[in-house]
Amino acid sequence: MARESEFLALDDAALRAVIGPNSRHLALIEDRFKVLIETPGGGVAINGSARDRAQAKRVVQTLADRADTGAEITEADVRAALGAAMAQPRTGQGSVAPDAIALPVGRRGAIAPKTAAQANYLALLSQCELTFGVGPAGTGKTFLAAAYGASLLRRGQVDRLVITRPAVEAGEKLGFLPGDLNEKVDPYLAPIWEALNDILGPDDVRRRRDKGEIEAAPIAFMRGRTLAHAYIIVDEAQNTSRLQMKMVLTRLGEGARMVVTGDPSQVDLLNPRDSGLKHALRILEDVKGVGVQRFEARDVVRHAMVERIVRAYDADAASRRPAADLEDPDA
Repeated sequence: MARESEFLALDDAALRAVIGPNSRHLALIEDRFKVLIETPGGGVAINGSARDRAQAKRVVQTLADRADTGAEITEADVRAALGAAMAQPRTGQGSVAPDAIALPVGRRGAIAPKTAAQANYLALLSQCELTFGVGPAGTGKTFLAAAYGASLLRRGQVDRLVITRPAVEAGEKLGFLPGDLNEKVDPYLAPIWEALNDILGPDDVRRRRDKGEIEAAPIAFMRGRTLAHAYIIVDEAQNTSRLQMKMVLTRLGEGARMVVTGDPSQVDLLNPRDSGLKHALRILEDVKGVGVQRFEARDVVRHAMVERIVRAYDADAASRRPAADLEDPDA
């Protein structure tokens, strides 16, 4: 098969983003598609077979488009673009248009989707009153939920951001943890705080918490409340019981929106079949105003090893699924 060259013109900022630190991004693209990429000035020259060139060009263009939005380009972005190009090598329908939905709230530039699933997730967040984002760790479901909530808060479209999750992971009761309510809850909400600190900055997060614009509470403290003009994030929802899930979903008040995130395969309850997340998905998916985005191992953007770990666990679960399905009526 003939190996030819194709040149793609890029501005200086996009070119630096595509090259990456110590040419690491180019090396990842070259390794995946067996192409040679050179930077003769003003862009990149891609050398290889027609099919390999087309896939590599798609990745380069995706990264350049992300850079044009002001987003920081990381190795996770490169791996996500590589995966999208591999998923749809002929039509390109799996590639993401990062400028279609971008949240201008990141401290290091706009936050744009890295995968097609993330793009669809952000679209659902903007369209639905209640959105479920479910799938394995590292797919960005919690980070994007926090980013979208922060964008609504900054634009004044909601009065406050309310974050809640069950506190069951360590088998500890909140009453036995030291400090006031915030100090008791914060360890369980570390992923949310890390995301918000990265998006808004620690000082802005602290100021908004002091003003009551950002509130965190365990699921149990949601009972009896009506949350109006708020954006509510229910994180680690696989660890809610069915009763807790119904209770928190019915807290929605006027002008409020909610996103529920979790991984149905990581239930820490004593009786995993009591998990409210899988039950809610089964009965609510076709309800008007509800959106569901299911992430898969290929959507992992945290680290290449995380995707391989998730795939190994998925394969193990699949090998045991027939017996488990007989026991679980909601499977």
